[in-house]
Amino acid sequence: MANVQLPDSLLVYNYVEGDENALTILINRHQSKIFGFIYSKISDRDISNDIFQDTFIKVIKTLKSKAYNEEGKFLPWVMRIAHNLIIDHFRKNKKMPMFRETEEFSIFSIMSDDSPTIENKIIREQVEIDLRKLIEELPADQKEVLVMRMYQDMSFKEISEITGVSINTALGRMRYALMNMRKVIDKHQIILTN
Repeated sequence: MANVQLPDSLLVYNYVEGDENALTILINRHQSKIFGFIYSKISDRDISNDIFQDTFIKVIKTLKSKAYNEEGKFLPWVMRIAHNLIIDHFRKNKKMPMFRETEEFSIFSIMSDDSPTIENKIIREQVEIDLRKLIEELPADQKEVLVMRMYQDMSFKEISEITGVSINTALGRMRYALMNMRKVIDKHQIILTN
C-alpha cells in the first residue's frame, strides 16, 4: 500500500496508466471534503450521494479519455465538476435556494417592515420574482459568482478555485453583478418609500 502516500498527481497518472487502486485511494482521500461540499449546498443526503457518484463518473470518463490536464490540481478540478453538477441539479428542478443576508448584500433590508399585511407580502414576492429575473439576465460569469457567493455561501477563495479564475477576478465579477442588481433595488426602494 505504498500508493497511499503518493501525491494526487502521481495517483492520477498511475490510474490513467491502468492502476485501478489509485482511483480508490484518491476517492477515499477526498471523499469527505467533496461530499461535505455537495451536501452543504443540497442538504439532502440521497441527492448528494447521486451528485457525488455522478461527479466521479465524470472524473473517470475524463481520466480514461486522457483529457485531464489540470497540472496536478486534482481536488479543485473535482470540486469544479461537483459544483457544475449542483448547478445543473438546481436548473433541472427550477429552484435555487433562497438568498441569505450577508454584509455585502442586504437586499431584503428594503423589506424590513415585518407587519404581515397582504400588501407587504405581495411586494416581497414581487421583489423576489424581479430579483430572480434580474439574476437570469446577468452575464454568465457574473451570475455564476453571485450564485456561488449568495445561494451557496462560498468564500471567494473557494469560488476562485472552482471557477479557475483569480480571487481578484471573482471579486470584480461580484462587484459588477451587484452594481447591475442595485438598479432593480433602487427601482423598488422608490416604490416602497412612496
